[in-house]
Amino acid sequence: MGQERLKPIVFNGKFLTVSPTGVHRVAEELIRAFERLMVNHGDAAKLPEVSLVAPTTATRTPSFSQIRLNKQGFASGLPREYPWEQINLPWLARGATLVNLCNMGPLLHGDSLTMIHDAQVYLTPASYSLSFRLWYRLVQPLLGRTNRQILTVSEYSKQQLVHYGVAPAEKITVLYNGCDHVLARTPADGFVGASGLEEGRYVLALSSTQSHKNIRVLFQAFADERLSHLTLVLFGAAGRSTFEDLGFAVPPNVHFVGRIDDGELAALMTHALAFACPSTTEGFGLPPLEAMILGCPAIIAPCGALPEVCGDAALRADPHNPDQWVEKITSLAADPDLHATLRESGRRQASLFTWDAAARKLAGILGLPALDHPAGVSQNNLQSR
Repeated sequence: MGQERLKPIVFNGKFLTVSPTGVHRVAEELIRAFERLMVNHGDAAKLPEVSLVAPTTATRTPSFSQIRLNKQGFASGLPREYPWEQINLPWLARGATLVNLCNMGPLLHGDSLTMIHDAQVYLTPASYSLSFRLWYRLVQPLLGRTNRQILTVSEYSKQQLVHYGVAPAEKITVLYNGCDHVLARTPADGFVGASGLEEGRYVLALSSTQSHKNIRVLFQAFADERLSHLTLVLFGAAGRSTFEDLGFAVPPNVHFVGRIDDGELAALMTHALAFACPSTTEGFGLPPLEAMILGCPAIIAPCGALPEVCGDAALRADPHNPDQWVEKITSLAADPDLHATLRESGRRQASLFTWDAAARKLAGILGLPALDHPAGVSQNNLQSR
């Protein structure tokens, strides 16, 4: 008799219908790393059939050599693709193990894993619309009861999901993100000068109006005359008028670069004095790690999972004390030795978080020992640090 084929695996591809956010990038990088494990294994007969199932409205179509992309569904195109996810996807993934990597999944699939990145809808409800947080608060605890396993991205997020009753601790597994994808980006080095910026004379941060991202404290810090010779550079959709319309006082030495591509972001991170992350909570903290692995020192608020993933390789400042942010930034600007030390310690810390390690751990959770083999620092070693 021939060897029995392993149960198929289906990845939820709803994230391909929208412009990628941090959560969506995590999904794509993890799926690509999972495929690399399949390619490196070499014996397709010993591996399950793996597919990425998306609505017909998917605007992005990543190419894979081992994973089949399948776009189907009669409920495609309805608001936020929720009906497709709840109605079509369970049928399209019938007989398979379904893996949902973007906080949400169907309630009516008997063999599912869902990655819930954080508990922000409970911790910072003001960051989300009423309909969004009500939907998440309704569905996620039901997923916690019906899914085979809940995945999350840090011990901090696991504790919060337990605290808010999303799932019991024994049902939640921590699967750290990787950050090494940025090493494959080719920095658009001309972008820094073309944007009117001087290398090493600006601090970079993500532009977001969400309350927990706490950009206000950076505006307050850069309004201080001690930072008048430096620039705060914000990347992302929210521009100066967006913040001013919300009542923020934006000092003149804040420069908005808008939406940028991966190469432009890599260039900004590589040549920045520092990357600032003043969030009052984060489920993981991918942007500061991306900066750190590129040699850019990070300054973080000691909140959420940021201390867990950045360790002692980043400076820390109180999220509610602009003066501390001024002090940390000026110390980096004035002390080349401190800057060099943080560049190296940041690289070492960030290099612990790789997508291949994350994919190996996912393979182990899915019961695929052929793909779950040690190489370098394991995710279990990360959790013991």
